[in-house]
Amino acid sequence: MLTIGTRGSKLALWQAHYVQDQLKAIGLEAQLEIIKTKGDRIQHLSFDKIEGKGFFTKEIEDALLEKRIDLAVHSLKDMPTTQPDGLTLAALSYREDPADLLIIRPEAVKEGATLSLADGATVGTSSARRKAQMLQLHPNVKLVDIRGNVPTRLDKARNGTVDAILLAAAGISRLEIDTGDLKVIRLHPREFVPAPGQGVMAIQTRLNDTDLRKQLSRIHNRETGVATNVERKVLQLLDGGCQTPLGVHCFQDKTGSYRAFAALAESWDAPVKTVHLSSSTHAGLAEEVVSKLGL
Repeated sequence: MLTIGTRGSKLALWQAHYVQDQLKAIGLEAQLEIIKTKGDRIQHLSFDKIEGKGFFTKEIEDALLEKRIDLAVHSLKDMPTTQPDGLTLAALSYREDPADLLIIRPEAVKEGATLSLADGATVGTSSARRKAQMLQLHPNVKLVDIRGNVPTRLDKARNGTVDAILLAAAGISRLEIDTGDLKVIRLHPREFVPAPGQGVMAIQTRLNDTDLRKQLSRIHNRETGVATNVERKVLQLLDGGCQTPLGVHCFQDKTGSYRAFAALAESWDAPVKTVHLSSSTHAGLAEEVVSKLGL
């Protein structure tokens, strides 16, 4: 019986159960172990105030290294680009819709205004990337740091703590949350560029656990791997973490070409520079994106 390490939020558990089912389909039985991370424990600070990278992954990675669990399931966008010594990413899932959603409480909707939001409307997010791109689209909103899992943040929109929130579409979709009482605007990934790896689950295990890695390769989504390798390579070249104001989205279009969209700001309140590239190959694409960003 394998043991899967996971965070305890509803979305994290959905992801862990999904992987558990994937493993069962290839003949591997697994149980879940919930592990609380620094990002879960510290709820009073915004992400940029928490020191270090990997604050949603480190404690789970420690459990892997100490052999208390056999594999870990993470949101790929939470993962640092450099793996701790002795660990590796063994498989990636399919990609859910990578877009971000702007979710507005009905009382705050202003028809005809930019993004249906009046000047001075409060928008809740603790993501530096989302803040920077939101200000680019609507410079006159007021940004408010909010924390908590997906249902908690939705409640803050419903109860008027903020007028609107920014969330990943993947979380809403996977949890099958009813947002019929709220106005939901899907922000196109080519215009409001998502985090590297957004919408993808990552399975991490020990580097020397070769038998398990071989088994996990059977559930790896190669197409996802190619696209997110470009996205995460951009992040790595910029020496960024999950709070760098950077969005990167890569995909293969119907012609077979690889298309990459990127958006980068020096800080959450600085201007955003955007890049769009198309290439017949994914090789060298990340390096070209970074070059075009002027860094």
